[in-house]
Amino acid sequence: MENGKKICFIASSGGHYEQLLMLKPLMKKYSSIIVTEKTEYNTKFLDTTYYIPQMNRREKYWNIKMIKVFFISLYILLKEKPDIVISTGVLATVPLCILAKIGRKKLIYIESFAKINSPTITGKLLYKFADRFYIQWETLQKFYPKAIYVGSIY
Repeated sequence: MENGKKICFIASSGGHYEQLLMLKPLMKKYSSIIVTEKTEYNTKFLDTTYYIPQMNRREKYWNIKMIKVFFISLYILLKEKPDIVISTGVLATVPLCILAKIGRKKLIYIESFAKINSPTITGKLLYKFADRFYIQWETLQKFYPKAIYVGSIY
């Protein structure tokens, strides 16, 4: 990646956010922002941190939240104008990732460390759009033939 690039790091809360934080060296090297779900825990690592509603596809009205997340994501992208989006998933990250691709931004997706033998729903969706798609387990190569195996980011 070239210096001068702005990177948007996005992940849901919990383990996906923890995996994203393994990329702190990149966050410090480049102009960076973080987008994550709003929870009761303090997740602020960078000064420029945005929060989106926490989502679960099993919730009755998750699709209404998805529309809200879409507009929040659009606002963030228009305001911050990142060149690259790096995501570790999941559901709440999809609108921003898709909007970034529509806006001709680079999308890098890192499949979850927790998934050893099967792909995530978000991974299967974003694999089609990602400029680079990284897996942390070789066993996932059969699901993502063009993915780049990098081993654990921990």
